[in-house]
Amino acid sequence: MADPSTYRPAPGTIPDAPGVYRFRDASGRVVYVGKAKSLRSRLNSYFGDLWHLHQRTQQMVTTAAAVDWVTVGSEVEALQLEYSWIKEYDPRFNVKYRDDKSYPYLAVTLDEEYPRLQVMRGAKRKGVRYFGPYSHAWAIRETLDLLLRVFPARTCSSGVFKRAGQIGRPCLLGDIGKCSAPCVGRVSADEHRATVEEFCDFMAGRTEMMVKRLEREMMAASERLEFELAARLRDDVVALRRALEKQAVVFGDGTDADVVAFAEDPLEAAVQVFHVRGGRVRGQRGWVVEKTEDLTTGDLVHHFCSQVYGGEQGEGDVPRELLVPALPPDEDALADWLSQHRGSRVHLRVPQRGDKKALLETVARNAAEALTRHKLRRSGDLTMRSKALEEIAEALGMETAPLRVECYDVSQIQGTDVVASMVVFEDGLPRKSEYRRFAVRGATDDLSALSEVLRRRFARYLEARASVGELDAEEAEDPERPGIDPTTGRPRKFAYPPQLVVVDGGQPQVNAAAAVLADLGIDDVALCGLAKRLEEVWLPADNFPVIMPRASEGLYMLQRLRDEAHRFAIAFHRERRSKRMTVSSLDAIPGLGEVRRKALLRHFGSLKRLGGASAEEIAEVPGIGRRTAEAIVEALGGSDSPDPGPATATVAGSTAAVGSAPDGQAGGSGPPE
Repeated sequence: MADPSTYRPAPGTIPDAPGVYRFRDASGRVVYVGKAKSLRSRLNSYFGDLWHLHQRTQQMVTTAAAVDWVTVGSEVEALQLEYSWIKEYDPRFNVKYRDDKSYPYLAVTLDEEYPRLQVMRGAKRKGVRYFGPYSHAWAIRETLDLLLRVFPARTCSSGVFKRAGQIGRPCLLGDIGKCSAPCVGRVSADEHRATVEEFCDFMAGRTEMMVKRLEREMMAASERLEFELAARLRDDVVALRRALEKQAVVFGDGTDADVVAFAEDPLEAAVQVFHVRGGRVRGQRGWVVEKTEDLTTGDLVHHFCSQVYGGEQGEGDVPRELLVPALPPDEDALADWLSQHRGSRVHLRVPQRGDKKALLETVARNAAEALTRHKLRRSGDLTMRSKALEEIAEALGMETAPLRVECYDVSQIQGTDVVASMVVFEDGLPRKSEYRRFAVRGATDDLSALSEVLRRRFARYLEARASVGELDAEEAEDPERPGIDPTTGRPRKFAYPPQLVVVDGGQPQVNAAAAVLADLGIDDVALCGLAKRLEEVWLPADNFPVIMPRASEGLYMLQRLRDEAHRFAIAFHRERRSKRMTVSSLDAIPGLGEVRRKALLRHFGSLKRLGGASAEEIAEVPGIGRRTAEAIVEALGGSDSPDPGPATATVAGSTAAVGSAPDGQAGGSGPPE
């Protein structure tokens, strides 16, 4: 591991000009390529305090052993050179928009005498016009099958085409009218090319004009009493409209645009692209890429545009408009560079309203779902889960892999509605029936709230463990008995200890949790914290964190634990805050607590029905006496407040459950809604 200070350029040697720089390792291999508007400012940022750099950037600068640069005249030139160097050197630390599969295109080989319509994958070549990409090859074949009735162009391979010409007999498509059979001379090369060009015009978006032309020809044939021709033209129009139905209109103005959206976490980002041509969605693509730097959404847009639309290997037809979630810092230079590739002006925009904003939101949802599916594929793999647990055990110095892991997080707003969550993973998978929520009272900050929650949770565990001594000899021989309630036969809550406790936070949170476990005398549970800033793993009493590799399955599992605990805590915090802000007429009645309010609302369904009940009907509710019933009638009889309905009753009911829950289980248990 190299020390960045050993190869830092001497002060004053880095020019304050736009350019492109390369980091090389000890063997001279380029490991990172970047561009900058000011080389001096950008390169100096790499040689500051290592602990202030992104984890991946730390790894890059410590892997590198030298840095050099080339100055250019403008940011556009820097973009072009950066793209060329990334393609030439394939540096390991650059973001790479590489797909895990090859997307199919509908290709038209215009460079041949008799152009062919076909499904094509891989690198694009000159003289071929492409439409797409499509998600599946069957979608192309289905569309092509509909259109061949109207545009009977050649789809066969060169060998089949040549053999048909030699024997003088066309293939089946020629016999059923889905090919004009140029192989046997039924149409000339010019006539066949005209059919292909009409097909290209239709796929390029000039659809309504072609449909109207066929309708005019149909009416003319009908007036000439050529009913067979009119029927065939009618079927052609139906086929075209069926093909158009498969491509929904999203922009009424016929815009050509690519709509790009991202979903990201600290380590990875999913990108989805919808290709809109002539106002219709013509294709879709998606990737999941590793974030090799601390990148903003604008930076992701920059890397996407410079790689996907650069050179012959990228998108051949750069659209007139790019709709993105955020503009990159070099927006003007990037637009100029893309305009050079297209040959006309390209605009980068963040849609604010209307159809374009709605479509961007749809693409963003697709990106979020793609990232979720990518994560679930990893978490659903037994081999990966086992590897993750082994990596965690190795990093934390544990003797065995932790089969039960609990993670805690605190949620609050300036000391109000302080709550905490406990999520449980067993064998690397969520055990949602073991999730717990805590309402914290008296805590002023995250550290005190975390300490209270851990003390309550492990005090319950110690109580369950102490109950083992009260069992008779026969029961004590059963290793599962300490975790079983002898009266119900069900597992005791908080009876099973975790092998590992994870807290959301850094060194202060870990030390606070360690103090609680030490006070309770618990020394057989491992403890760590995961800090969000650099995804560092902190251990008790350590001055420096444990840095797990970015691609580590163990780090991925710890992140998933942390994110799940955070989500669960946020959901409970919002529920508590919503309840506190919901005012009920029952709150002002003396002697009517949360448990009896819950019983009333459950019995009557809403405040409106409760207000219309008599004292005798109210007194039938268990726990409600005659005097309390009369007080309720008096309080609600003259009330003009609107009926909050069943929704308010549900909120009040769930809040009552929180208030009446046992000390260790405040807020109830089980999976979130």
